[in-house]
Amino acid sequence: MSTVFTKIINGEIPGRFVYKDEDVAAFLTIEPIAYGHTLVVPVKEVDKWTDIEPELWAKMNAVAQRIGSAIVSEFDCERAGYLIAGFEVPHAHIHVFPANDMSGYNLASVMRADETDPAKMDAAAETLRNAIG
Repeated sequence: MSTVFTKIINGEIPGRFVYKDEDVAAFLTIEPIAYGHTLVVPVKEVDKWTDIEPELWAKMNAVAQRIGSAIVSEFDCERAGYLIAGFEVPHAHIHVFPANDMSGYNLASVMRADETDPAKMDAAAETLRNAIG
């Protein structure tokens, strides 16, 4: 059975993509720590990040770093947070998000999907797409 991330990647359910190639996809999470919070995922379903082939893991991290640099420059934050959690969806993913302190590392404090402003989410995705090219 496909994960929710695979359904987003395949266009079966909507997603706000900021990057996609044949190996890696990056899209905004529907429950962000802050606007711009992006998930970097392998296109191929792999449950645990420790099971990802080293070359693909390196590519995912290169994409995460590009997105992180764009987040810092475009979202007026001190740093880009980076987190691997992975219990909520059995499809490995890296969280990259605007961070000014450690509070962003607590995923219990995310905005629920119904609390986000769709226009701000769309603008954040557009900003990141433009910044990373």
